[in-house]
Amino acid sequence: MLFGDGSAAAMAAVDAAKAAVRTTDNFNWTFIAILALVVCGVYIPQIKQKNWNGIFAALALYGVHWFYEIMNAVICHFSGYPLWTVSAESTSFILLIGVSWELSMMFSVAGFLSGLLPEDKDKKILGINNRIFFAIANALGFSIFEIFLATTPAFIWVYTWWGALPVFITTYIPFFLASFLIYDKPRNVQKKFCGILWTLDVILLAVLIPLGII
Repeated sequence: MLFGDGSAAAMAAVDAAKAAVRTTDNFNWTFIAILALVVCGVYIPQIKQKNWNGIFAALALYGVHWFYEIMNAVICHFSGYPLWTVSAESTSFILLIGVSWELSMMFSVAGFLSGLLPEDKDKKILGINNRIFFAIANALGFSIFEIFLATTPAFIWVYTWWGALPVFITTYIPFFLASFLIYDKPRNVQKKFCGILWTLDVILLAVLIPLGII
């Protein structure tokens, strides 16, 4: 599936997901296990290794991810349907209409793909700066996998104009550009970028959730 089909079945699945946002009906212990693996298996070892560039790259991607998920939920509130939806049956907990706990934890570590970047930040691949090349390549890989997800009951595209190509250009490329371009920046720039980004996310969540918008 390259684009949403606008079908009644897809809309019904989205309506069911909207009713399940932040309910605990499907909650199970995998929630805790995944959190422990992310914290103890990924972030703590990276902190001990003082891989600050990788950590800021991960936090940058995760922060952009959260901003997009908030905007997707806002779109859902005002238009009736989001650009993307996770189904209620596919997760232990829906955080926002487009992101489950499991998916969010995946994005929390996706920025560590920055470990694949060449040491030479100025090296070019096919005439493109390697940071931009790897951002595009990773965005393409994630977009292709999302095509598969959209064929499953777990992930839903409703709008017929939204699908693999818009996801690739408007979503995944910005995710990985933020991550891979911040990777080499001076520490104060990394701190400022992630600080502003995460402050914005927290403020939006703190305001929009109580208002019932997301």
